[in-house]
Amino acid sequence: MSQLPIANTDVVREHARRLVRQHRASLARTLIFYGLAAVAALVPAWIIGLITNLATNHQLSGPRIDRDVAGLVASSLAYAGLTYVARRRSYVLGETVFAQLREEFVASVLALPLVAVERASTGDLLSRTTNDIESLSRTVRFAAPEWTVAIMQAGLTLAAMLLVSPEAAAASLVSLPIVFLSTRRYLRFATPGYRRERISYATISGTVSETTEGARTVDALRIGERQHRRIDDNIRESFYAELYTLLMRVTWFPTVETAFALAVAATLGWSGWLALHHVITLGAATTVTLYVVQINNPIDTMISWLDELQIGQTALARLVGVAEIHDDRSRTHRTPINEVITLDHVDYAYRDDRDVLHDISLVIQPGERLAIVGPSGAGKSTIGRLIAGFDAPRRGSARIGDVELASLAINDLRSHVALVTQEHHVFIGTLRDNLALARPTATDDDLLNALDAVDALAWATALPAGLDTELGTVGFQLAPSEAQRVALARLILANPHTLVLDEATALLDPRAARHLERSLSAVLTGRTVVAIAHRLHTAHDADRICVVADGRIVELGHHEDLVARDGTYAALWRSWHGDGRSDS
Repeated sequence: MSQLPIANTDVVREHARRLVRQHRASLARTLIFYGLAAVAALVPAWIIGLITNLATNHQLSGPRIDRDVAGLVASSLAYAGLTYVARRRSYVLGETVFAQLREEFVASVLALPLVAVERASTGDLLSRTTNDIESLSRTVRFAAPEWTVAIMQAGLTLAAMLLVSPEAAAASLVSLPIVFLSTRRYLRFATPGYRRERISYATISGTVSETTEGARTVDALRIGERQHRRIDDNIRESFYAELYTLLMRVTWFPTVETAFALAVAATLGWSGWLALHHVITLGAATTVTLYVVQINNPIDTMISWLDELQIGQTALARLVGVAEIHDDRSRTHRTPINEVITLDHVDYAYRDDRDVLHDISLVIQPGERLAIVGPSGAGKSTIGRLIAGFDAPRRGSARIGDVELASLAINDLRSHVALVTQEHHVFIGTLRDNLALARPTATDDDLLNALDAVDALAWATALPAGLDTELGTVGFQLAPSEAQRVALARLILANPHTLVLDEATALLDPRAARHLERSLSAVLTGRTVVAIAHRLHTAHDADRICVVADGRIVELGHHEDLVARDGTYAALWRSWHGDGRSDS
């Protein structure tokens, strides 16, 4: 298994800039309200400084106190009102941006080539769709807005300090080298640290899900202890990854907090000294000191959310990385001159250094029914995947008519060739929704005819609400055999010219499978059918049988001819037929 790619910093920054450009109008309005709120927050300290100067000069009067108190109340109310409006706008903007990111990620996942999905770790993709989405949600909804606002507030407060007294404000700069150096060091190690943490989560998810899904295999092979050790190792790696990021935070946060306290103490002492020597007024010293205390809040917010931003950046890099996988299929919509499928001296390898198919040559004529048989691991399903255009051969050619199958745009390809396996999925929604995925314009009569073709009409109409019955985890639970019939009905509705059936009736009992195949045979008249068969009665009825062993075609012909040759197929037929199974 391999990991899906992770976007680099430049790609993530460009993605963020694109989002800002797309939502710049809403962002600008939100920042204006936050800026006005920040200005309103500066008024109280300025008024307190004026009151201090008036009191020092014995000029304070009752009417003046009333006006100043009214100013304090008005500025506080203005700050509260503007902050409410600004936060509401920022939350709406955050939800809008997050919804866009989530939709883009889902689109990227759905656009992934099947080969990339199969070669990637299950836990990696699962982790990106759960943990990373959740982390990005918190970043976009809260961290990014709070951090942006904190920068604005800190900048305006610093400008106010310099406006009141540059001399007194200079003392607060004593903390900058400490904050700068400690933050720079933190950022240097934070991104790889959080990336390692996210990868460890994906590894745990993958190991646990694979162990759970393959529980019977784990039990049969008696490898439970080995899987237990793997999970322990994964948890240990995740523990050390989290410990690493925790130690970074434990070192960084106290350093920054100490720098804040040092800035307040230095400003108080220095501005007091300046006031005693009549360089600045006592009111200016008071105002600047209050501003230093006040600026600590947005800076503290920036520091606190910076940690979350690092997590969010890592999550975004993992999500954007999925979009970096591009389908190499041609975007030109070519029409093959005919529906003849040709495999010409094909070699194929899932890994570069190990071929699983060797020199496969096969021509499938339109309307032909071809059965592909052979022992487990012989390469039958891999040939089916090449015929269905899922991947290109390493050497040789796999084409329909005069067009390479793997070069066809996916929508064009599926109008020519479709694959159905014993793996199936029932989506949350009604039975009608599940069927109409294959043909959105299908009428109810079309859906019922497709169900009838796969011997599913009786139980489908017996459902509580017929076609409107809710299926999936929250609805009516279909048995595996029923779900497989739904998948076959989708295939009927999709109406491709060539169908590749890879153990498509494996979940049905032999008698039901035989009956279904005969029903399908009537419906599929005139279409090319490639059946990758485990039950050899399917091969018995085929026009030709392709026998595969060790990644090579070893025999090709009709049932009677192959039995008469007394070769590989004859041995398979005797072995299967000798189990007491019947063709009927």
